[in-house]
Amino acid sequence: MTTSPDPRDGAFLKAAHGEPVPHTPVWFMRQAGRSLPEYLKVREGVGMLESCMNPDLVVEITLQPVRRYGVDAAIFFSDIVLPLKAVGVELDIVSGVGPVVARPVRTLADVDAIPDLTPEHVPFITAAVRGLVTELGATPLIGFAGAPFTVASYLVEGGPSKEHAKTKAMMFGAPDVWDALMRKIAGISAAYLEVQVEAGASAVQLFDSWAGALTPQDYEAFVMPHSARVLERAGALGVPRIHFGVGTANLLGLMGEAGADVVGVDWRTPLASAIPLVGDRVVQGNLDPTLVFAPTDLMTSRAAEIIEAGRAARGHIFNLGHGVIPATDPDQLKRLTEFVQGYPISG
Repeated sequence: MTTSPDPRDGAFLKAAHGEPVPHTPVWFMRQAGRSLPEYLKVREGVGMLESCMNPDLVVEITLQPVRRYGVDAAIFFSDIVLPLKAVGVELDIVSGVGPVVARPVRTLADVDAIPDLTPEHVPFITAAVRGLVTELGATPLIGFAGAPFTVASYLVEGGPSKEHAKTKAMMFGAPDVWDALMRKIAGISAAYLEVQVEAGASAVQLFDSWAGALTPQDYEAFVMPHSARVLERAGALGVPRIHFGVGTANLLGLMGEAGADVVGVDWRTPLASAIPLVGDRVVQGNLDPTLVFAPTDLMTSRAAEIIEAGRAARGHIFNLGHGVIPATDPDQLKRLTEFVQGYPISG
């Protein structure tokens, strides 16, 4: 009698649990799409949110980098604002701009008007995850959701923002509205992750694009409790939780304390500096995404430095320090994957 392959036997989940690994596992944020010609072909004429709500397309796009690179994990193809769209928030992803919300949130009534997410809102997610788990076999699937601060910023600003001035104005000036909004989003993000895990995802990543705009004091007071609520609910399902933010060198310790098993480190912070900050946690990262445009020997030498630095942590999952840049040469990512997977596990 043959047994079906189990993702728990692979390098990614072993590393996420801090267990010995056969090789340093590697996957890439935004590996599903962006730079792949096969992705651009299947997305031709199909809007981003429409793509995310089509189970067959989600399965295909999520699988593409696994087929091409042989990475150690798949990341579910979705978008930070998709759960909002699913519950009825009027928004769209505008090319060259990003998510744009028709009626930004300003009051408690605006918050109350946003429904809580239930599995009935996202049957296409359940279908896509189940299809993926069948196709992926031994390769684990990472579920994905946006963290409350980042999603709140889109809702309050009405779209992407560099200063997050309206967001912070609400946070400081209308704390009751802010708290209600963050609780609402935390519930939506947690429910979205629960749907993915219950359908078969083996791990989750909570992605906080804009948390780097905050001081540690403000993050701890106004944001951390809500991210912790999401991570606690995901943790109750028994899967490893990755917490990643951009420009968060000054927040890494707090992001770990929020409930992460794995703390993602962006490329600005040397891994050797990050490891003491995150305590007894696994680290993920953190090659500068632009180094894939460098000569291969330079790229791989920098990757080797990161792998060596990662030995000081409880565990290390190799990744870029942010998402794959659209102009990236897929062949170079393939070389990087093979280099990391072939690098000796002990020095």
